[in-house]
Parts: sequence; C-alpha cells; structure tokens
Amino acid sequence: MHFLGIDWVGVNAENGRKLVLSIVFIAVVLLVGAGLRALAGLVLNRADYESEQTRFWTRQGVSLIAAVVLILGLLSIWFNDPTRLATAFGLISAGLAFALQQVVTSIAGYFVILRGNTFTVGDRISMGGVRGDVLRLGFVQTTIMEMGQPPSVQGAEPAMWVRSRQFTGRIVTVSNSKIFAEPVFNYTRDFPFIWEEMAIPISYTADRARAEQILLEAARAHALRADSMAADAKRTLQQRFGVEPIDLDPKVFYRLTDNWLELTVRFILGTHQIRGAKDAMSRQIVAALDEAGIGLASATYDIVGFPPIELRRPRAANS
Repeated sequence: MHFLGIDWVGVNAENGRKLVLSIVFIAVVLLVGAGLRALAGLVLNRADYESEQTRFWTRQGVSLIAAVVLILGLLSIWFNDPTRLATAFGLISAGLAFALQQVVTSIAGYFVILRGNTFTVGDRISMGGVRGDVLRLGFVQTTIMEMGQPPSVQGAEPAMWVRSRQFTGRIVTVSNSKIFAEPVFNYTRDFPFIWEEMAIPISYTADRARAEQILLEAARAHALRADSMAADAKRTLQQRFGVEPIDLDPKVFYRLTDNWLELTVRFILGTHQIRGAKDAMSRQIVAALDEAGIGLASATYDIVGFPPIELRRPRAANS
C-alpha cells in the first residue's frame, strides 16, 4: 500500500479491509456482550443470594460466548485459507507455550474451577495463602475479600491485624493457576457449617462438673442446634462425611496438663456466624464462672528447694 509517499510493507487493500472489518466486528461483539450483561443485571436485580448467583453465571456465560465468537470471527476474517490457519495456529501455540505459561495455566485453572465445582462467587475459601469470600471469578484471576485469621494461625503468612475471621477491607487477587499447586479450602461449598472449639483452663480443685455445665449451656444458647438445620444439609452431612446427627450436639472434652484441667467445648456454627457467637459465649461463660466462684487457672511453679544462704556481717574497723 502506498500512503504518504511510503510503500507500507505487508499492508495492501485486502489487509486494510480485513483490519477495518476486524475493528467493527470487535466493537459489535463487545457492545452486544455489554448489552446482554446489563440486561441480565436489570432482570435479576434482587439482592438475595440465589439472584446474585444467577446473575454471576449469566454474565460468565455471556463473557464466554463473546470470547468464543470473537476468536472464531477474527480467525475467519484473517485466515480463510485452512493451510495458513494451521500454520498460524502452530506458531501462536508455540509462542504461548513459551512466553505465557502462567497465563495459559490460569485460564486452564478457570475452566477447572467451573467444571470441578471448586468454588463460586460468595463462597468462603482459602486459596494461595488468602482467606476470604470470593467476589469475582475471572479468566486469569480470582478476586477475594480478605478476612483476618483466628489467634491459632496468627503467625501464618501474610500477617494479619484482625484477630478473627472478619473482613480486613483489603481486596486481593489470586491467580487461578494456584489450584494446580496448592490446596483450596472451601468453607461453604457443600456444607455451609464449621465445627468450632473453645477451651478454658481451670484448677484441679475447682468444680469441674459446674464448669462443664456452664460451657454446655453457653454452646446450646448460641451455637447451631442440630434440630434447626435444614433436612437437606443433614442428609448431605451424613452422606458425604458419614457423621451422625448426634455428633452435632455440643460436647465437652477434658485434657490433663501439668498445671490445669483444660475443658474444651465443641460445637457447630454457620460459617459467617463464628465471631459473633464466640463473643456471646465468652461473655456468658465469664459471667457464669464468676457467679460460681470458679477462676481460670494460670501456670504455677513449685519451688522445692533453695541453695544454702550465708549471711555475713562486715567486721568493725580496728581503732
């Protein structure tokens, strides 16, 4: 093509038409995709969880269809000759395999996440060292609303200043390729409940029966009751995990130590109710222990002997 007195290499009338057609085609596909996503948002404008899930999967479907149509359309415009298409595809594949390994792996992870039901938007997960709720699932990255860590794992990376499973306010993006290298912990996918424990130390001379009763009363008042769980959740729990309904009731366990008797109450809660329930339980337990005259134990030391002690008086100076 001769333009502005210059012969442009590789540019001719045919390529120019294909370039203009490609730009128009990309614009049309993007506009149609944006219109369909906006229409889905207007139709599914309720704020409940099921509508949010439907809206997300509708948008994901529109994005996937638009990407496929875009790729097929551009290939059809530029490579109408099957021989040229095969050659170009081989060169592109080789380049991607060498230069974009992480991107290709992340896109593969995206399809594995969708196909394997690993997690979806709204699930609480731990992935790539990040704990939190999934906000967005993209082709390359997953966006997570980060939450803090309980005291037992405060030393884990990255360090947290929120000492419980509540949001920190940070939005974190994690590569989808992490699912191939690290385990993904899902707190809500198949069974949206989690077992929790609270432990208190008391002295061996304290009223352990009363202390156990106090723990059970607090757990029964604030933890999830087995008879209030949905029937399908119980059935899923029994079929998938082999847990009988009787194991869902709060129970106290003893552990002997050198300094105190440790009482641990085990109970079940909804995944997003943990900190509030444990706070209410802690307040009730402390008040009941004070009323019963039971104190929390602390480390004690028994001194069994002293080295010999010798006292000396200074001698008076000779006058």
